[in-house]
Amino acid sequence: MLIKKKKFMTKKPIILGVESSCDETAVAVLQDGENGNTKILSNIVSSQFEVHKEFGGVVPELAARSHLEKIDLITKKALNESKIKISDIDAIAVTAGPGLIVCLSVGLNFAKGLASSINKPLIVVNHLEGHALSPKINSKLEYPYLLLLISGGHTQYLSVEGLGQYKRLGTTIDDALGEAYDKTAKLLGIDFPGGPKIEKLSEKGDPNKFKLPKPIINKGGCNLSFAGLKTAILRITKNIKNEQEKFDLAASFQKTIEEILYEKTKIAFGEYLKKSNDRNFVIAGGVAANKGIRNILNKLSKEYDFKTIFPELSLCSDNAAMIAMVGIEKYKLKLFDKLDFKPNPRWALDKDAKFLKGAGVKL
Repeated sequence: MLIKKKKFMTKKPIILGVESSCDETAVAVLQDGENGNTKILSNIVSSQFEVHKEFGGVVPELAARSHLEKIDLITKKALNESKIKISDIDAIAVTAGPGLIVCLSVGLNFAKGLASSINKPLIVVNHLEGHALSPKINSKLEYPYLLLLISGGHTQYLSVEGLGQYKRLGTTIDDALGEAYDKTAKLLGIDFPGGPKIEKLSEKGDPNKFKLPKPIINKGGCNLSFAGLKTAILRITKNIKNEQEKFDLAASFQKTIEEILYEKTKIAFGEYLKKSNDRNFVIAGGVAANKGIRNILNKLSKEYDFKTIFPELSLCSDNAAMIAMVGIEKYKLKLFDKLDFKPNPRWALDKDAKFLKGAGVKL
């Protein structure tokens, strides 16, 4: 009689992620899967659009208060949806920066208390690293790769060489791209958050109606600037006579952004290929959901034999799944943190990169 040997399966780590860097209260539960296929067991995001709508932007104190009111409930909802007991969680991963310090503090303190109460490790995560690794959730992305991070607070080209290993190739010297979209939307009279609505309006307009500036397009390598573009929009909006001209301006803005990214990404490709033969190009962050930007970067990548990789649309904006994803990577390397870790609102991915922001910056 043959006796079959039992196969003992090694439990894949289950990580609970917490995100509260700005105006989304988010909690997710992820499990490391077979062959690198991560499973999202739950991913709950509670937005604060209505809280900040009347102010035309995020009010830090109101955002922090909302986080305090919701974070416990959102965590319970994430656990219920995942069908995972809190005792089966292997570690708590939490955003510790960059972001609004009052908001970061809410999530970080909550995560510390939770980790301590269940006697499990705490893993602090850089919010930008969450975006950088977000495509790993739905693809077998390997290091190294070129990253374009475009969000409401950040716009950077980075060479991603491994977990925690980032080399900045270029950055905005003033407004982030998402910030430029939101400010333009406000000037056009669109309610906050207006950035995502610009693309919708642009579909009704003539993209060639207004000629807009492309700041530092012919200098500064793959560094970017959007402040001058915003100033031009402000000047034009003072003379808009009807709704169609509003649509035309939105279309002209969208086209200009696409043209800027097309030219600057070409330069970034060249900079990246000086030190790497890999041709994976990841575009992540909230603005990566913009279809026009996706299309133009897909077109450019084909021309230069790069492979474009985007997160799923639901993972472009701020979420806790991407934080838990970094948590899984760190957990496997036993990279745990102490409970006295403090929030870092200016936590850079490339700590050696030169600060490039503000008037008088030399490129």
